[in-house]
Amino acid sequence: MKYEPIVKRYEGNPILTRDDIPYAVQTVHNAGVARYQGGYVMLFRSHLDTGRSIIGIADSVDGFHFTARPEPFMTPERQGVFAEYEAFGVEDPRINPLEGAFYLTYSAYSRHGVRIGLAKTTDFQTVERIAFITQADYRNTVLFPEKVGGRYVKLDRPHSDISPWSIWISYSEDLRYWGDSRVIMKPVPYHWDEMKIGPGAPPIKTPRGWLNIYHGVFPTMDGSVYRLGVCLHKLDNPAEIVAVGDRWILAPQDPWELVGYVHNVVFTCAAVAEDDGTLKLYWGAADNVMCAGSAVIEELVDFCLASPRPPM
Repeated sequence: MKYEPIVKRYEGNPILTRDDIPYAVQTVHNAGVARYQGGYVMLFRSHLDTGRSIIGIADSVDGFHFTARPEPFMTPERQGVFAEYEAFGVEDPRINPLEGAFYLTYSAYSRHGVRIGLAKTTDFQTVERIAFITQADYRNTVLFPEKVGGRYVKLDRPHSDISPWSIWISYSEDLRYWGDSRVIMKPVPYHWDEMKIGPGAPPIKTPRGWLNIYHGVFPTMDGSVYRLGVCLHKLDNPAEIVAVGDRWILAPQDPWELVGYVHNVVFTCAAVAEDDGTLKLYWGAADNVMCAGSAVIEELVDFCLASPRPPM
């Protein structure tokens, strides 16, 4: 039987490159995307020719054809505590719809390491920085789109050589101060995600659980390969993982995914659920360009449940 991919690549990939940006950047990748005012908005990471990163913004009617705005959306803050911890750049934004607003979780780099910043926008014109919600060194933070058990919930991935690059869950009463943290999912030895894993897109609510599209990394003699997988969290207790799909759902394949700023990478920060039961999935390809595809949400859930691996 011929293999049919569960994620269907958009035939017009890549959907956004540095040539589409009206100011000087070297890359366009690792973007958050959300529905907004009947269309779509994208917040994308770009390297400058200093090697440091900023966050740009683009708009789309259909979720595939994006037009970048004339100016970046977020650049490193110049004053106060945010300036100190964003001095080396802001990266990999996730757009987290929550309580009528859009909360942005992003990586802030400085001489102190990398922390996760939390910001908020309601109009994608202005942005309010709220707080740093991790210490160093954390990346890949996503928020659940609603409270669970009366508290906000986030997933992230701390750096650790003792428990290598695993997914953790934390809870908060106010979005600023987080606790009750615990590890809930680890890489599996000699598996496609054996080196490190991390949350990708903000979780999507389904009748059978929270769908979490994550990235997994496998080391090879020619460098690391980044792929995407899926797992399912229990609705009323997202610390409990119902199933982790044993196989990946997307791997580097097209030329712009195999070769670029960082070779052999598909890396997601966004998946947008549609009313027809599908989702649009977005990924940075080789840390260089943005790509998109689609999948059926229930097929992804079935994929998790049909052939699962242990979460730890």
